[in-house]
Amino acid sequence: MKRVGLLGGSFNPAHGGHRSISRFAIDALRLDAMWWLVSPGNPLKAERGMAPYEARLGSARKLARRSRIVASDIERRLGTRYTVDTLRALKRRYPGTRFIWVMGADNLAQFHRWKDWRTIARTMPIAVIARPGYEGAALASPAMAWFRRFVHRPDRIRNWTAWSTPALVLLRFRPDFRSATAMRLADPEWYREYLGDSRDSGPDAAPSARQTKESN
Repeated sequence: MKRVGLLGGSFNPAHGGHRSISRFAIDALRLDAMWWLVSPGNPLKAERGMAPYEARLGSARKLARRSRIVASDIERRLGTRYTVDTLRALKRRYPGTRFIWVMGADNLAQFHRWKDWRTIARTMPIAVIARPGYEGAALASPAMAWFRRFVHRPDRIRNWTAWSTPALVLLRFRPDFRSATAMRLADPEWYREYLGDSRDSGPDAAPSARQTKESN
């Protein structure tokens, strides 16, 4: 059974921090692939300052090259707006794949604001990766208070496919201070080089056999 991690986000733009975290998760969780779900629109983020979808997807695909990372537009093609609906649709579409939702500690801090977040937790296991400056808020969050009895030890993460849900594991990764905000400040027109690049990454954005076998 294929093991796939799901990392959602605006990728406005994608940057080396996304790639580093994904490579770490691929190794730690023994994933066959990591799918980046490039969101058409995040309900919790303002539209102002958001680059065109085409540019955000293009930056993600560029960063995903030569790895087991697949930058996917499947959320746009599914027509889903909320994570809970996307995850349900993916499980139906790929019954032979075991998925794990991967997110940074900054998202855990506000996870209780996501639509049907407890349903997300019951849909698939969740791996939370530490991010500089967010660990305290994540551990003190309302969602973490609910999750505490479902937390698994990091030394048992390789068996995550056998976990019943809800299930959460906290993973520590070396600090990576790169951010999309800093990149936008450094180059407000970064998106221009990606406009006009709308190539698809394959049917349903599923990784090809070659992509799955490529090393990190």
